[in-house]
Amino acid sequence: MDPMRRSRVVVPWKKGLHLLPAARLFRLAGRFHSTIFIRCGEKMADIRSVLSVLTLCATMGTTLDLRVTGDDERDATAAIEAMFSSDDGDDASHAIVRGLA
Repeated sequence: MDPMRRSRVVVPWKKGLHLLPAARLFRLAGRFHSTIFIRCGEKMADIRSVLSVLTLCATMGTTLDLRVTGDDERDATAAIEAMFSSDDGDDASHAIVRGLA
């Protein structure tokens, strides 16, 4: 078994990887047991930390490297790739951010 799944995603949102998509990543990570990191240049963020993801300062069009390790790494990678393939990170329907505590 591969010790880590790696993938690349591109930030699709006009406002970049801001609070709303970072919160969505946080909630998504809660569905999996795997350890999930995103790398942007020399910066690395654990997606289980909204603040960590925000410190990447990833703007629209930025390529991010995913690194996923764990029993459900295949499913976790696919779910994160799907989120980055969507374009609703700036959608007003996500204006209420829940579950950050």
